[in-house]
Amino acid sequence: MVGQAGILPDTSIEDFWRNGVLTADLPPGEGQIQPASLDLRLGARAYRVRASFLPGSSHTIKQKLARNKLHEINLADGAVLETGCVYIVELMESLALPTEISASANPKSSTGRLDIFTRVMTDHSREFDKIAAGYRGPLYLEVSPRTFPIVVKQGSRLSQIRFRKGMALLDASALGELHKRQILVDSDKPDITGDGIALSIDLSGAKDGLLGYRGKHHSGLVDVDKIGAYEMHDYWEPLYDRGSSELILDPDEFYILVSREAVHVPPDYAAEMTPFDPLVGEFRVHYAGFFDPGFGHSQAGGAGSRAVLEVRSHEVPFILEHGQVVGRLVYEHMLDRPQSLYGSGLKSNYQSQGLKLSKHFRV
Repeated sequence: MVGQAGILPDTSIEDFWRNGVLTADLPPGEGQIQPASLDLRLGARAYRVRASFLPGSSHTIKQKLARNKLHEINLADGAVLETGCVYIVELMESLALPTEISASANPKSSTGRLDIFTRVMTDHSREFDKIAAGYRGPLYLEVSPRTFPIVVKQGSRLSQIRFRKGMALLDASALGELHKRQILVDSDKPDITGDGIALSIDLSGAKDGLLGYRGKHHSGLVDVDKIGAYEMHDYWEPLYDRGSSELILDPDEFYILVSREAVHVPPDYAAEMTPFDPLVGEFRVHYAGFFDPGFGHSQAGGAGSRAVLEVRSHEVPFILEHGQVVGRLVYEHMLDRPQSLYGSGLKSNYQSQGLKLSKHFRV
């Protein structure tokens, strides 16, 4: 036992399937259970809606859909979800959480790198991606492709969920002590404030001058279930250093960049990129999501793993400079050590990564 509060590991998630906390029409699929999270699967039906919404404490999702849906889409054989549109999808998984267990959700890494905006919803909820302790009922996913039109089908995995008992977030003091023992980011002077450790942007162009990628408009479809199926240059514009070590972010453009620091998540901890902080500038680093135990851990084959960042400017152009702080990682205790670590025999796509597009593209 690592602690009395913390993130539940893979073994506990497996128990949830056996004891009915997690239910679905199909048993869990291969690789669906991760070291500290569960991939959520799209169900058979999606609904195009006129706008995003939350049900609020007095309504279910179905009640809101009756008022806001435009049409229903069958996902059994696959369907195209268009950019700029909002869809609500029933998820396969349903929950019957114990009273002491809550949950939170985030887009999967590949989802974020495709610029697909996703948020999990529950009945009677007033927040996205937050599942109250003791919740019993279905799960739904809001999906809005931003850059590329996508193909999804029943069983596609766009989001993931974490289960937690109590509050196990490390404060600034505990985070500093953990960094001294384990080296969480490879920085001589880590910036630890507000219970988070800072990540900065790498615009040095160290690898052949490549700084990052900018998504192309009016590209082809991306099937989210096809790996290595698409030519990078058909979808992305590579960006190169021109001697200034800076990048001007244009409004309404989507960028894939990388952190200057390598990130390490020890086996007894889980990490998460915190929401956008408006104090760091007129841009947003989003979709970054969960970092599982073992990410960047040398014994799991991940020494030197960097955080890939999905970046958008706000209403005005913004100059991003090399070394500028762009986000923070928070760390939580695991309730128990996972049976498997990220990268250790799990065919994890982003262990030991540097600047890297999603698994769908050939580079």
